[in-house]
Amino acid sequence: MGVIILTGASRGIGAVMADILLKNKENNLVAVARSEGPLRNLKIKYGEERVATVVGDLSEASVAKKIIDTAITQFGRIDSIIANAGVLQPVAQIKDVDIDQWKKLFDVNFFSIVSLVSLALPELRKTKGHVVLVSSGASTKSYDGWGAYGASKAAINHFAIQLAGEEPDVSIVSVAPGVVDTQMQVDIREKFGQNMTPEGLKRFTDLKSNNELLDPSVPGTIFANLAQRGFSKEINGKYLRYNDPLLESYTK
Repeated sequence: MGVIILTGASRGIGAVMADILLKNKENNLVAVARSEGPLRNLKIKYGEERVATVVGDLSEASVAKKIIDTAITQFGRIDSIIANAGVLQPVAQIKDVDIDQWKKLFDVNFFSIVSLVSLALPELRKTKGHVVLVSSGASTKSYDGWGAYGASKAAINHFAIQLAGEEPDVSIVSVAPGVVDTQMQVDIREKFGQNMTPEGLKRFTDLKSNNELLDPSVPGTIFANLAQRGFSKEINGKYLRYNDPLLESYTK
């Protein structure tokens, strides 16, 4: 039996991962999101004995503790964490920076992960557990207006390196999912693109018009399999793209 915590479980890649994990009847899931409706539907579909839910904003310090308490109370252990929740806003060039908005993004994309993993470490050590971080290609290169998002993803890449060095009984990997056909891409095209250069936005509109966006099941399968199967020291601490040869065995 695997007990897996999944943040950002209500839509996009997270919703796909939730289904993949729960179709394996050996898994139990602690599903976390800000939207209650999709989490309630998971309970209805897979049963309350297998699905625990936490509704909350991960930027609030109390939510991480609630997630850990829920996992232990309902299932008695924690085997894996998938840190999938994340926000893109603010999208703006550095010359127009709003530091408070950057801090708000980092609270969700970085500090909530540090808090959750830190609190879970006593349980993860017991199970020789695994942490899977959803990173981004923006962590290693520039996308116009994406300074806050890219910096937060670069920070979780280093968090993976650091945790791997400090915790011999816990494994961690940071994986970029590619450009996926989710609501975030809709928001880029319809809302955030106005704060990007035409050239910066064109890359994303072209991917959509050329049918080159990935289906969420492609990275979702990889993330779910890393969490439910575990992974070797060869992967531990690394930042990888979804199509890295080291991840080939997790694609199905």
